Formats: sequence, structure tokens, C-alpha cells
Amino acid sequence: MSETDSTAASSSVCDRAICSGGWLVPLIVIVDQLSKFLAEEFLVFHQPVAIIPYLNFTLAYNTGAAFSFLHQAGGWQNTFFIVVAVLLSAVLLTILYRTPRKDLQLAVALWLVLGGAIGNIIDRIRLQKVVDFIDFYIGQWHFATFNIADMAISIGAFLLILDALNLHIIKYRQK
Repeated sequence: MSETDSTAASSSVCDRAICSGGWLVPLIVIVDQLSKFLAEEFLVFHQPVAIIPYLNFTLAYNTGAAFSFLHQAGGWQNTFFIVVAVLLSAVLLTILYRTPRKDLQLAVALWLVLGGAIGNIIDRIRLQKVVDFIDFYIGQWHFATFNIADMAISIGAFLLILDALNLHIIKYRQK
């Protein structure tokens, strides 16, 4: 095999989004899990700690889905959410494998959602609930308490919507 053939073969092996950006997943999971560990160590359940105006850290647990949906369902929902998240993760990895590397915004969006999903799966397996602690509020109105994994999922979902609308704020630069 000539040097040109070798270069072409090695570049075609990694021309998919699955080959780049994977570092985002462990970064999100580590930051998410470390922040949740610190929240459980230093915060008291439902006792807000003011950080800056409009932002408290308040330890809370969520046995449901987003915005505590199904939080009083009796326990079956934890297994259901684990199964859904694992299946979703497999779908995301498949899409990343099929996505060209140059579709950077789509790839970043998928990696963010995958990292967030894994961060919350870990909680569900370990605790049968998700640790939340970020409490954004305006006056007496409080947004649902959330965590770093939720932020990654939300940003990823936002980027997916932009990508679907063909609005690209993240562009691939050819080297």
C-alpha cells in the first residue's frame, strides 16, 4: 500500500462524527457527577443557598422526568427512564456513526445530549432518582431545579432544533 493509499484509508476511517467529539461525554459526566457529589455533601435538602441574584443552589431529588413529570408514579418510572435513556444513547451513537464529521453542529448536539443522558442514568442506577441543585428564579417564580446533565441535554436539544432549521452557529473548519 502506498503512502497516499494509507493516508486516504486512515482519513476515511475517521470521517464520521463518532470519531471526534467523544471527549465531551466524559467531560460532561465527570463535571455533572462531581457537582452532584458536592451538592449532596454541602447542601441541605430544600435549603436554598444564594449564589448570585436569581440563582440559588438547592438540593432536590427528582424521581420523575423533566420538570418532575411522573415523579409520583410509584417507582416503575425509574426503570422505564433507564431503559429509554439506554435506548436513546444507542440511537444517538448510531446517528453519530452515520453523521459526517463535517456536520459539526449536529455532532456537538448529539454528544451533549448523550453526555447528559449518561449523567442522569448514573443517578437513576445509583440512587433511583436524579440529583438536582441549580435553582434559577425571578421574584417568587422558580424554574424547575436542574443539574449539569440537564443543561447539556437542553443545549444539545437547542442545537438540534437550530440544525433542523438549517441555522448553523457551529461551523466545521477544514484544515
